[in-house]
Amino acid sequence: MHLSNRTTEQWQKIDSAHHLHPFTDFKELINTGTRIIISGKGNYVTDSENNKILDMMAGLWCVNIGYGRKELAEVAFEQMQLLPYYNSFFKTATTPSIELSKILADITPEGIERFFYGSSGSESNDTVVRLVRRYWDILGKKNKKTFISRTFAYHGSTMASASLGGMQAMHNQGDLPLPGFVHAMPPYQYKFGKNINEDEFCKFAVNEIEKKIIEIGSDNVAAFIGEPIQGAGGVIVPPRDYWNLIQDLCKKYDILLCIDEVICGFGRTGEWFGSQHYNIKPDVITFAKGITSGYLPLSGVGIGKKISDVVIKQGGEFYHGYTYSGHPVACAVAIENIRIIKEERMIENTKKNIAPYLQKRMREFENHPLVGEVRGEGLLVGVELVKNKEKKEMFDPVGTVGNICRDHCMNNNLIMRAVRDGMMCSPPLTITKDDIDKCVERFKKSLDATLEDIKKLDI
Repeated sequence: MHLSNRTTEQWQKIDSAHHLHPFTDFKELINTGTRIIISGKGNYVTDSENNKILDMMAGLWCVNIGYGRKELAEVAFEQMQLLPYYNSFFKTATTPSIELSKILADITPEGIERFFYGSSGSESNDTVVRLVRRYWDILGKKNKKTFISRTFAYHGSTMASASLGGMQAMHNQGDLPLPGFVHAMPPYQYKFGKNINEDEFCKFAVNEIEKKIIEIGSDNVAAFIGEPIQGAGGVIVPPRDYWNLIQDLCKKYDILLCIDEVICGFGRTGEWFGSQHYNIKPDVITFAKGITSGYLPLSGVGIGKKISDVVIKQGGEFYHGYTYSGHPVACAVAIENIRIIKEERMIENTKKNIAPYLQKRMREFENHPLVGEVRGEGLLVGVELVKNKEKKEMFDPVGTVGNICRDHCMNNNLIMRAVRDGMMCSPPLTITKDDIDKCVERFKKSLDATLEDIKKLDI
């Protein structure tokens, strides 16, 4: 399908006049112009200038099976012809939403058995807030409202999900966080535990969560929420025993454990879900992105028996839902996406072959003068760019160097993401060793160019 034969300049002009982008300095974008992506195949996207770009971010942490899989388009077409839409309100359901729920019950963390659907991770984390608070209300513990999250956490962009998240820049716009949302230190050792070993830092990080519970009062705390690995916060990988200790805390203080699997879910860590990678037993999970590999918007909340026995058996009507909850086309695509991941053994290949190779190759950059640390698990890697690696001194102000490096990557036909002054990658599960080698080569060029810019600009 060809929308038109416009030039890049014409597309950019229309875009500047009419299109507002997410997380964008609108004035700056008008001055620089957008890059127009036209097509995608495998692990690459192609822009309107015919540049073939290696996508080491899988779109936005989501295109797990790569671009251009006709099977998903065919399933969507078939379902659209049969039933393009119907809602799941008023005691109705569609067959794809029912079938998907059974499939998810088989692959999600142990004990997660029922699913509520939305269209984005933001919506699903919003749902968690309402669901968890409803759970405690039914039990007569109406003071248990507060959610504890972590600094640099990202849980979405709606008012509630942005409040759950710990992004200061987001909180500075819109009078956030809303009441009932607090944040504690994340397990980000490079920044917060520079002079202690991993075990000591792990205890320190968990103790910061416990101090927050005690400060608020456990009778007022509804839940702790966290990503197994903090993705958009900078690929913050927790110490080995972190999640075991967090689970102990939640049990000790009668707090629900909510795990945000939006990025880690559907194979990214070498398991179906990040919870399984860290042996977490959550009360609630949220998911999105990889469930359809981004081909259509779909998200969900999964709950275990502890919550369902209360909310379903004792709660009456739950006044919450979305027009597109359980959308039949999105659910049909999700079913096919999961089938492909299973049949092509993508998760097994990630765990045994591709993830170890990616981690090994990317850790070669620890010798680069601009790199303080390379960290990661599975197909998640963060490269911390620092002013002085011996002193572990970070850049101030934050963000300039990361953006410079990101732009050099794009100019070298490589998509990586800048988070503060770190560079992130999270490629499709279909990434090959040859593509990883290309990534390393292009990233080296980009880092070297960034280092030269820093010298010229005296940053």
